[in-house]
Amino acid sequence: MKSIRKAVFPVAGMGTRFLPATKANPKEMLPVVDKPLIQYAAEEAVDAGVDTLIFVTGRNKRSIEDHFDKAYELERELEIKQKTKMLEMVRRILPSHVDCVFIRQSEALGLGHAVLCAKHIVGDEPFAVLLADDLIASHDRTCLSQMVDVYNYQHCSVLGSMEVPDSELSAYGVVGGKEVSAGLMEISEMVEKPAPGEAPSNVAVVGRYILTPRIFSILETTGRGAGGEIQLTDGISRLLSEQRVLAYNFEGKRFDCGSKLGYLEAQVELALQHEEVGEDFRAYLKSLDI
Repeated sequence: MKSIRKAVFPVAGMGTRFLPATKANPKEMLPVVDKPLIQYAAEEAVDAGVDTLIFVTGRNKRSIEDHFDKAYELERELEIKQKTKMLEMVRRILPSHVDCVFIRQSEALGLGHAVLCAKHIVGDEPFAVLLADDLIASHDRTCLSQMVDVYNYQHCSVLGSMEVPDSELSAYGVVGGKEVSAGLMEISEMVEKPAPGEAPSNVAVVGRYILTPRIFSILETTGRGAGGEIQLTDGISRLLSEQRVLAYNFEGKRFDCGSKLGYLEAQVELALQHEEVGEDFRAYLKSLDI
């Protein structure tokens, strides 16, 4: 059985909900405390055993490539000034055993198309997809590491999922099926943004996927769906008729950093956990007359 060694990061989106901040800067480079969103996602993938990071990019995304590239001048300057801790931090952004591949998505044709762009790099092996907008904080094991364990045991596609209130289901792709074990569902149907009362369950899919390579040939023949785009959920829905697909309710907290409120929530909670500023930030919050 092939292990999960490659991860795809679709980062070609425009980030319009964060304008004007994203007019010239990628939304994936927005910082949460002291790291950009894309670095949190990349670190999660590496922690799960991934050694090839595949970024599907678009225009104005060069800073993502620069972030993961070696910064000779910066490292030399830090070395001369003997700023050892900062130097180590910069060098740890990308471990030496990890490779980065950058692919340009020429047209914004949806998440399914972005994943399809990575076919020639992924090849005939299972792979992960991580959406940097979804920052998932875990105390012990990362979300993707948990999902890799499920994949290694079940040998099929696994979607990261969580239970959400009925009032929020219309904002998600929602799955239905039978429970395999606590927190693990074998999916029989998948509905994108269901109307009130039409959701098959209260289990929603978030931005973490482990997929078999069969998804590529399915996406190649998947027509444009909602918004005139090739939807990954449409491809997964077709995959259900051929292979088992599981939904795994991961342990951890997901922050929707594609929304301003979710982004602010992540800032506060991760700042409180930060070893350098956490204690002082907590004291500051307590001092506010709110």
